[in-house]
Amino acid sequence: MTTSAHTKTNANTKANTKTNANTDPATTPDPAPETDTVNGGEEAERLRRWRMVLGADSAESTGRTLTARDAAMDGALTALYESGGRQPGGRGGSGRSAGLGASAPSVARWLGDIRTYFPSSVVQVMQRDAIDRLGLSALLLEPEMLEAVEPDVHLVGTLLSLNKVMPETTKETARAVVRKVVEKLENRLTTRTRAALTGALDRSAKVSRPRHHDIDWNRTIRANLKNYLTLPGEDGTAGTGTVVPERLIGYGRAAQSVRKDVILCIDQSGSMAASVVYASVFGAVLASMRALRTRLVVFDTAVVDLTDQLDDPVDVLFGTQLGGGTDINRALAYCQSRITRPADTVVVLISDLYEGGIRDEMLKRVAAMKASGVQFVTLLALSDEGAPAYDRDHATALAALGAPAFACTPDLFPQVMAAAIEKRPLPVPDREAPA
Repeated sequence: MTTSAHTKTNANTKANTKTNANTDPATTPDPAPETDTVNGGEEAERLRRWRMVLGADSAESTGRTLTARDAAMDGALTALYESGGRQPGGRGGSGRSAGLGASAPSVARWLGDIRTYFPSSVVQVMQRDAIDRLGLSALLLEPEMLEAVEPDVHLVGTLLSLNKVMPETTKETARAVVRKVVEKLENRLTTRTRAALTGALDRSAKVSRPRHHDIDWNRTIRANLKNYLTLPGEDGTAGTGTVVPERLIGYGRAAQSVRKDVILCIDQSGSMAASVVYASVFGAVLASMRALRTRLVVFDTAVVDLTDQLDDPVDVLFGTQLGGGTDINRALAYCQSRITRPADTVVVLISDLYEGGIRDEMLKRVAAMKASGVQFVTLLALSDEGAPAYDRDHATALAALGAPAFACTPDLFPQVMAAAIEKRPLPVPDREAPA
């Protein structure tokens, strides 16, 4: 097997698995020839899959000739994974694309091809590989290219990194792409976030001497069941029973007043792109809840407060500048200066902890905030990308201060915030505990 075939194998395996599982006639591969028997058809399909996985160099060994549709799929994969560093759009010996040419029309055709032949999840992987392997970022500055791509979180991160060099003619198209991804994330995350945090705020606001109309009767009854008494009837027989409420449980006026302050402090270095996207969406959701006062701060070596843009996460995202160094200490100093109610404040630091500032000062600030009553949460990543790279020494030092650092998926984030608001132990995934 050639090196190029090895390179192509992983992507082809994913692509073929997804494609063959797809029953949509528009994306189903051509059937085996009618002359195949059942067993022969299974063998032909097996050879077809191996031919697609191994690439053109395996044509002779597998003895499998690709149908027109399979050849088109193979050409789209070859253009990316066997192009030898060329851009999709060049010509190969088979007549299909054997690279991605530097012109936007060639790349746009290739993007159209992969959206035709592969499901959305595979298209996103191939787009990401094309940007990383073949340096197509510059072509994303052209509006017609942005209209051809499949929007996802990683594409948004790439667009944000190009924000400062993006021409005006492209910015509106880029905003439309980013907004499409943001709206999808909001639809996925808003309801569960509001539900989890509303319950946590209600529980954290309960008081032991409530006014009559603020009594939570369900919790009051459950808390006083041990005080159940059976009253005797008038004739000496057993009568009705009652609960004697020694302790009343009620709610504070969470709906009418701010109960908790939340500060999201987000590292905008290039490696944190997906986390910045998710954190911006969550920031907008939290800001929409009247019982929370939410502040959103992004940083590299400088600190920028984007709180006044929280009504629109797209504005927040375009206010970030991905890349550059990292000064966590400076960012935490700014956040610390904005804390007015430590016992009712949650600070969420989202960073891989590669500190370019003063390490000891950073740790002292975290210790001081915790000592004052602040709930401090450190997320090494806020994304679905799996285990992140991070500074293990800093993570260990924070854990020793009682602020464990761990990676968090977007689906887990509402539970983390609910636990922090209620001052309960955080739901730290065991597999993410720093070594």
